[in-house]
Amino acid sequence: MSLNWVPAVWEGAAVDPLRVLLVDDHPVFLSGLKLLLDADSRTEVIAEATTGEEAIALAAQAQPDAVVMDLQLPDMNGIDATRAITRTSPHIGVLVLTMFDDDDSVFAAMRAGARGYLLKGAGHDEILHAVLAVGSGTAVFGPTVARRIMDYFAQQPTGGNGTPFPELTDREREILGLIAAGASNAAIAAQLYLSAKTVRNHASNIFAKLQVADRAQAIVRAREAGLGTG
Repeated sequence: MSLNWVPAVWEGAAVDPLRVLLVDDHPVFLSGLKLLLDADSRTEVIAEATTGEEAIALAAQAQPDAVVMDLQLPDMNGIDATRAITRTSPHIGVLVLTMFDDDDSVFAAMRAGARGYLLKGAGHDEILHAVLAVGSGTAVFGPTVARRIMDYFAQQPTGGNGTPFPELTDREREILGLIAAGASNAAIAAQLYLSAKTVRNHASNIFAKLQVADRAQAIVRAREAGLGTG
């Protein structure tokens, strides 16, 4: 995993601009991002999407070099949209640009195939360089996110401790247990004092980590491990 920003090929090289698809449901932010990228001769915004479904369709049709993806979209989360895009077009580099800096979001994005992860507070140069990097095949993470990744792996135990699904966080394991017990997302949200959207995002991350296609498969895996049977 490289944390370098931009390969040397971009420095002064006469190449075609990277073709970029922007995905964000905030018009002001989307407009500002388009202005930033279009002002640089190395990047060209070829399409914009405000929903996950629209992003998936545009990516398949336009085949951009890079996609700048928000995680909070009105119809689905950006993790699922990223997974759909990279599954059908693995050559497209996805840069997640979001307000969420929690471990669950970072690692879910990586597992979904994102090549980069930046926070929306990043500077213009940082965003531009990250777009260039993922579009040319380089993995790139902002300083804060890179530190979280290194800290995460440094803290991982070297051996198993008997806990089912050690790849899950404590919160994810708790939610998986409730799913296995037959609780709906709404019921889980009420019991854990979380928003329905937060529960949906956790469930999506759980399914990705367990490599299951849907809720039914997750329940089977969880019950085989003894969760949700008490």
